Amino acid sequence: MAHLDERQPRRDFFIPDEATPDFALSRCTHLGIGAHADDLEFMAYHGISHCYEQANQWFGGITCTDGGGCSRSGKYADYSDEAMIRLRAEEQREAARIGQYSFIHQLALKSATVKNTQSRSQLIEILAEAIAACQPEVLYTHNPADSHPTHVAVCLSAIEAVRRLPLKKRPQKILGCEVWRALDWLGPDDKVALDVSRHPQLAERLHTCFDSQIAGGKNYTQAVTGRSLANATFHKSHAADGPSRLWFAMDLSPLAVDDSLSVASLTNEHLEKFAKNVSYGL
Repeated sequence: MAHLDERQPRRDFFIPDEATPDFALSRCTHLGIGAHADDLEFMAYHGISHCYEQANQWFGGITCTDGGGCSRSGKYADYSDEAMIRLRAEEQREAARIGQYSFIHQLALKSATVKNTQSRSQLIEILAEAIAACQPEVLYTHNPADSHPTHVAVCLSAIEAVRRLPLKKRPQKILGCEVWRALDWLGPDDKVALDVSRHPQLAERLHTCFDSQIAGGKNYTQAVTGRSLANATFHKSHAADGPSRLWFAMDLSPLAVDDSLSVASLTNEHLEKFAKNVSYGL
C-alpha cells in the first residue's frame, strides 16, 4: 500500500525517472487525461501497456481532481477528506513508478470546480499547455456518454483544450474511453476496440496501487478485469475471440479536425444509430 506523505503538496508534477520536466513532456507519445486518481489505469491501460518498457514510446498522465469525495469504508472509514486526498495522490505516484510513466501531473482541483462551466477555464488552460508541450500521437480521456458528471466535464475540457491549439499541434487520435457506463452499445463501425491484454501482471500491480478505493469499498480490480474479458468475448458474435481483453472507446478524433462539429452532435449521432439498431424489426 502506498505510504501517506503529510508533506506532499496538492498540485504535483511527478517524473518517476527524474528527467527534466520539459523532456518528460516532449517525449510523451500517449497522453491520458482523467478525472480521478485510478481513472487512467482503468480507462487508458491501452496506452500504458503500449508504452511500457519501450524506449521511444512514453505514456504521460494528468489527473484533474483531488478525489476527496470518494467512498470509503473498512480501514479507511475514518479517513478525512484531507487524509484521503494525500493518500490517493501517493497511490497515483506509485502507479506512475510501476507503469514507468513519463510523468504524472495531479492538478488537485475540486470536482465542483471542474463541473462548473464558469470556473473550469483554468483547467482548460493547463490542459492546452500540456497537450501543446507533448503533442501526443494519441490522447485518451473520458467519453461524453459517461454517466459520471465529473468524467464528462473532464472530457469536454480536454476537447476544448485541444481546440485552442493550432491544427498541427493537435493529437492525431482522441479516444473517449469507457468507465462509468460501458460502450458496447456503439455500432461496430464506431466502436474502437483497444487491446488491453498486454502485461496482465502489470495491470494487476497498477490496480493494487489504489488500495484506498478497493479496500475502501469499491472492487474496481474485479470490475475492470471482468468488463475487459466480457468485451473480448461479446465483441463479435460470428468470429472467434481475438485478444483476451478489450476496452472500448469512442473515436473523438473528428472533434479535433472540425471545430464546427459539437460534442453533442457527435454523441447524438451515435445514440441515433443505436436507437435505430434496437428498433429495427420491432
